Amino acid sequence: MILPLSIHAVKDHRGRDTLCSLVQPLESPQDSAITRDINRTFPAHDYFKDTGGDGQDSLYKICKAYSVYDEEIGYCQGQSFLAAVLLLHMPEEQAFSVLVKIMFDYGLRELFKQNFEDLHCKFYQLERLMQEYIPDLYNHFLDISLEAHMYASQWFLTLFTAKFPLYMVFHIIDLLLCEGISVIFNVALGLLKTSKDDLLLTDFEGALKFFRVQLPKRYRSEENAKRLMELACNTKISQKKLKKYEKEYHTMREQQAQQEDPIERFERENRRLQEANMRLEQENDDLAHELVTSKIALRKDLDNAEEKADALNKELLMTKQKLIDAEDEKRRLEEESAQLKEMCRRELDKAESEIKKNSSIIGDYKQICSQLSERLEKQQTANKVEIEKIRQKVDDCDRCRDFFNKEGRVKGTSAAKGAADDDTDEERETLKSQLREMELELAQTKLQLVEAECKIQDLEHHLGLALSEVQAAKKTWFNRTLSSIKTATGVQGKETC
Repeated sequence: MILPLSIHAVKDHRGRDTLCSLVQPLESPQDSAITRDINRTFPAHDYFKDTGGDGQDSLYKICKAYSVYDEEIGYCQGQSFLAAVLLLHMPEEQAFSVLVKIMFDYGLRELFKQNFEDLHCKFYQLERLMQEYIPDLYNHFLDISLEAHMYASQWFLTLFTAKFPLYMVFHIIDLLLCEGISVIFNVALGLLKTSKDDLLLTDFEGALKFFRVQLPKRYRSEENAKRLMELACNTKISQKKLKKYEKEYHTMREQQAQQEDPIERFERENRRLQEANMRLEQENDDLAHELVTSKIALRKDLDNAEEKADALNKELLMTKQKLIDAEDEKRRLEEESAQLKEMCRRELDKAESEIKKNSSIIGDYKQICSQLSERLEKQQTANKVEIEKIRQKVDDCDRCRDFFNKEGRVKGTSAAKGAADDDTDEERETLKSQLREMELELAQTKLQLVEAECKIQDLEHHLGLALSEVQAAKKTWFNRTLSSIKTATGVQGKETC
């Protein structure tokens, strides 16, 4: 909307204030008609759909205020749509001020005066413009006896607000406040041009139905509404041409008045008023039917929405319960994980202590083995030294030298043997005894070494088993912990989805 007009600019010609001083103390003679129309004005819009709501209350006050303010015109059917459009953009007082400005300064109230004489003049001007801009459609309407007042009355009286989508109406009101009431002709010609191909295929009843039903539905698309407004703005209609058509209309009316018998003229006017009344009643019934249909559809949508809300609430409760269960499961898994970690830590500590103990034992056995090896080497060295001493003694003895060869063995002559036997028996026995003792000690040492090696292998085997058990315990704990974490993560992911 363009910037709304100031409320201070709207006083009637007798200088009295506007809305606040009019609504409360006075009664409107059209109060019942206003109340009836309020419920039919934009029944599907959130601001006006509730009976007794803020929207309907403000709309009622504006319509009542204007009916009291403009006593000559009062309230006319369809006026509530224009007031409702203004209320969607400004407060009550400003909406009432702009409504008064449009009615008086823009000349909309002239359409309601003198039995709608000026309105019929507008119909004549529209038909003359059709004859100039859309001659084929004008001729088609003549053929099917379709006159402008049969389809265009709502366009002029409500400024297209009663049937067409609001975003299209807002643009029309903007243009009207900028350019004047002649904008109605631009929009009307635009509607007829864009619908010409469809209207040329209709008969009288089909054309009326098209204007009443199909034409408003076409402009529910904002793209179509935008193209229509561009076409209306690009259509140039001079005020001079409109004044010419207005003079033609008044001249024609004067000629008809002179030629016609007053009774016939009154009868014709009466028939025209009856037709207009029937048409308005039909439109009123259509609006009432649309209201009922809209309320039924709204009630059905509300029931569906409530059912969906109940289903969503149940699903939300189930999800919350699942979330609580998942949190409990998470806490349980965390506790189990902590216990597993503690158990694993204890097992690791135990395994480490076992390893340290086994390492100490292995060290001790290695030390023992080392000592045994050193003792054996020392014993072998001592034996060699002792043998060397014995050999040296044998070599130093003249008697024994002849009994032994260079390798230390007894020579094979029987005579030598017989001579040396008596002298060396005791010494030989001593040597044999010492040799046996050395061989026995050597065998014992070897046996101890073998036992030590067996024990070392046994300890190494036990150590390997202990290490494998520790590694298996580590792997088992890690797998169980990883599986628990994956399970918990999977459960939470599913619940979140």
